[in-house]
Amino acid sequence: KVDNMASLHNIHFRTGCFCNTGACQRHLDISNEDIQRNLQAGHVCGDNIDLVDGRPTGSVRISFGYMSSFEDAQTFLNFIIATRLSKSDAEIPFQSVTKLTTESVPEEHHSFNNADKLSPTLQISDGELGNIPPETETTGSWQPPEPEAESIRAAVSKSAVPMCRKGGKPITVAKIYLYPIKSCSAFEVTEWPVGNQGLLYDRNWMVVNQNGVCMTQKQEPRLCLVNPSIDLKQKIMVIQAEGMDPISVPLEDNTGKEAVICESKVCSHRVKTYDCGERIAGWFSAFLGRPCRLIRQSSDMKSKSHQKSAKGLSPATNISLSLVNEAQYLLINVASILQLKEHISARLKEQLETEELIRRFRANIVISAPESFEEEEWAEISIGALQFQVVGPCSRCQIICIDQQSGERNKEILQSLSAARGRKTNFGIYLMNQPLRSSFTDILSVGSQVLPVLKENTEIQPPTSSEEKCSG
Repeated sequence: KVDNMASLHNIHFRTGCFCNTGACQRHLDISNEDIQRNLQAGHVCGDNIDLVDGRPTGSVRISFGYMSSFEDAQTFLNFIIATRLSKSDAEIPFQSVTKLTTESVPEEHHSFNNADKLSPTLQISDGELGNIPPETETTGSWQPPEPEAESIRAAVSKSAVPMCRKGGKPITVAKIYLYPIKSCSAFEVTEWPVGNQGLLYDRNWMVVNQNGVCMTQKQEPRLCLVNPSIDLKQKIMVIQAEGMDPISVPLEDNTGKEAVICESKVCSHRVKTYDCGERIAGWFSAFLGRPCRLIRQSSDMKSKSHQKSAKGLSPATNISLSLVNEAQYLLINVASILQLKEHISARLKEQLETEELIRRFRANIVISAPESFEEEEWAEISIGALQFQVVGPCSRCQIICIDQQSGERNKEILQSLSAARGRKTNFGIYLMNQPLRSSFTDILSVGSQVLPVLKENTEIQPPTSSEEKCSG
């Protein structure tokens, strides 16, 4: 997290164990037993696990050498002042609804010691949700599942109970996005088929540079200006960008003899891909102004090349991933967005559009829940006939600083998130799907009810009044 923040200030330093686990163990006073426990908790070299049981797994090193200047030192000090010692430390960080905490705040911060000053949780009104632009129409019409789905939905998760609070309103799916090309613009739909790797065609393609390295908005913010859309009827992906003629790519997997198979890396995962050809490579190179190519994940290699074992599932359960970084789905809550919006707007002294903020967080599923950040307390959820395992929070990087409509960067967004969340940069949760073995196609639809199960087998009390009951 410190590394992510430093990158906004054009500072590079090393974090972790600096490829010297012995020295790390010595200076952090980590025992051999601690090392074993950390490994069992999933901590490996190069991951994003900063703490295990509240203890650091590494450190941060800032180095100065022959080419360093006084200005470099001043830049680093300004970074510390802006992110570690700013007046935002005296502000109240908002946490999940059931975990308001002040344990890390010094006693001299009197505002934290006065319970009356804790800000109430923001509520979402129907009017605020109505201000979000309506969903774009799905290019390809997909038929909903057959009636036999109803009996299966009833047996999806016996432990899932509708969370009927705030006047009995259920939690529902507000928006659905897929990102056919990794790091390019979102394609919004009202309903969409679900495959073994997540939403069908989500992040099946990515742009690479002339060395075959994946390009993201971190290196090339203009990728957000590339707008791919999927036409299921014509079986094509149409790619558009301002000043460019539209170009199409077939959805049919082309892994024949003419395809150039190559191996690429996505966040340390090795994936088998094939090149989409010179025509599309020329289109992207012309728009981005640099040599690049479009490649697609090879379907015959998916099950072997990019798998992840989800927490809470059996060790033998490997779920196949597309070209995503961590998990099949990313979910965010409109209530959490609205509360963060208030904090960022106050900090920046300017109003942000809700829709713009939603798009910055590049989620697949946007839900409308009564409480902000209650999604962080969930262990699993059901949406219609689909079951999802929550596999952890999403730690945000500088991509949320990029306006997805213009490509302009504003580092204050990530800094505001860090200040608002008590120096953490988590926002949203990762989900893995457990596909149903049934004769109908799984569909994810806007308006579907979301049935969550809390962590640690915490029971959600069902409504007692017949008027408050929600249908499953």
